[in-house]
Amino acid sequence: MTSPSTIADRVAEMHAAAPSGGETTPFRREQAMLAASGLPPGVAAAGTIVPDAALLDPYGAATTLHTATGNRTAVVVFYRGAWCPYCNITLATYQAHLLPELAERGVQLIAISPQKPDGSLTMQQKHDLAFTVLSDPGNVVARHLGILTQPSDEARAAQLQLGLDLTTVNADGTATLPMPATIIITGDHVVRWIDVHPDYSSRTEPWQILQSLDQAGL
Repeated sequence: MTSPSTIADRVAEMHAAAPSGGETTPFRREQAMLAASGLPPGVAAAGTIVPDAALLDPYGAATTLHTATGNRTAVVVFYRGAWCPYCNITLATYQAHLLPELAERGVQLIAISPQKPDGSLTMQQKHDLAFTVLSDPGNVVARHLGILTQPSDEARAAQLQLGLDLTTVNADGTATLPMPATIIITGDHVVRWIDVHPDYSSRTEPWQILQSLDQAGL
């Protein structure tokens, strides 16, 4: 049996294999609420200039967003953390089905989360990621793009019951997270395309990114 290649198919497979009710229920309710709410006001649009920001590599070394992009076209992916199963599916899919195509185009792939560098290292090693994975302490870049959110009270309580305390995982000691999002940014640091998913169980598919690069002539 062939493994599913799209993120949506892999998420559906994961949901089908999960036991109904129990510990998954608060998260399913949160996902439904987020999907119904849609995009919040203030989300950045194409044409937004993304300022430079101090970031950390998986070993805790200082870098910046503009250094990471190399002042050339890049696909920048915002994810929640190594603890998030949807993020694991997404980045593994990008490694297999997006990175080779981007490499042929000379386009960088960068994944950013608010977690501490050791979480970035975990994600990188778990999936043998060959693209750049960085920590954004304080969600500086995500805040500029207007894509910040927090777990619902019910979901936060469920996370704590499962042993996940975001305030110890995130570099800034808060439970603030980016909504999963993908931007295409050019060498002049301008957003050419942005795709934001308030419902974190939904993600940008590789083909959507490649199609958007084609449409932008990049």
